[in-house]
Amino acid sequence: MATSNNIYEEIGVQPIINAIGSVTMLGGSTPIPEALEAMAQAGSSYIPLMELEEKAGSAIANMLSVPAAYITSGAGSALTLAAAAVMAGDDDKLIEQLPNTNGMKNEILIQKRQRYWYDRCLETSGATLVDFGTNDRTSPEDLENAITEKTAAVHFFMVEQELDPNALSLEATIEIAHNHNIPVLVDAAGQVYPLELMGKAIRMGADFQCVAAKYIGAPQSTGLALGTEKMIRQISKQSFVGYEGRRIRGIGRPHKVDRQEMIGALTAVKYWIQTNHEERLDSIEIRSQTIVNLLQNIKGLNATLINNSIGHQPFGVDITIDESIVGMNLQNIVDKLKENDPPIWTRVANKNAYDLNSDPNDHMEIHMFGLNSGEEVIVGEKLADLLG
Repeated sequence: MATSNNIYEEIGVQPIINAIGSVTMLGGSTPIPEALEAMAQAGSSYIPLMELEEKAGSAIANMLSVPAAYITSGAGSALTLAAAAVMAGDDDKLIEQLPNTNGMKNEILIQKRQRYWYDRCLETSGATLVDFGTNDRTSPEDLENAITEKTAAVHFFMVEQELDPNALSLEATIEIAHNHNIPVLVDAAGQVYPLELMGKAIRMGADFQCVAAKYIGAPQSTGLALGTEKMIRQISKQSFVGYEGRRIRGIGRPHKVDRQEMIGALTAVKYWIQTNHEERLDSIEIRSQTIVNLLQNIKGLNATLINNSIGHQPFGVDITIDESIVGMNLQNIVDKLKENDPPIWTRVANKNAYDLNSDPNDHMEIHMFGLNSGEEVIVGEKLADLLG
């Protein structure tokens, strides 16, 4: 239970019940015990970080059946380093020149209907994002017409649980880009299950795919850059170990990953592959259904099971209300839950939380990712008391 954790209360920070899920601002992940134990062991020795990055990356690449891998300080870090890599390549002078992109191919193409909250990570390297297509659809011709002598890469946002029939597919994106000798970068941060999604874009022919390792029981501040040997080599040169080990001042110096985190990420990948995911999903579905059951027969409220097993947050509960019956709106409910002891954090969800153009939708989602065992009952009962 969150309330038993006094290490935060000692400094005046109150633990909460996290019913939102894997959000960065609430901590993002709960490292698995095996990762924590491995991290503690890793902290007892010093090692050359360049060698550890290489060996850990090789081990992860072998486990995920991709040519190469690199551990980064989160999926966002992987995006920034990949953007830098496609602009500067192996040229040390250009690596040190970034984020000044004068004289470089510096444009990364992105479908207009795929613009999302985290594409900003690509720009922090100095790259310029250029939209193609419209908000309604993207055609192969849109990508063909967008490619110029300034194009450094094409970006694709991969969400397998919500396939977009009006977006240009990853297959078509790879084919067109590679016909012009342009690399394809794929953000697949949450695509960790089914297991074949981890590295799927690379096996399809993309040059880079990022994964947020926090979703598989690694520390929140770790991510995986998967890709071709060329791409991962160039990312390595941009990284903090390249800055210190090679004495080349690239933009990746602030993107530090310590030895404990590298071992934690490596261990999490190993155990994620070995996990009995049928049992994992069954447990999450049962816990989600517990909340649904507790909220039945409340006038003006509709609670349904989110029927999804793909990605990083399977199942969960979708809640909608009739404000005229309940007497409050969803934001009122969110605020009142935070007044609980301990506070329960939820939020009003958007129809597409990654779409910068989307309007808030009239529903609230509850996910099991951040809930300790038994806290789903607390959340369900509190909601029932509040609205019943």
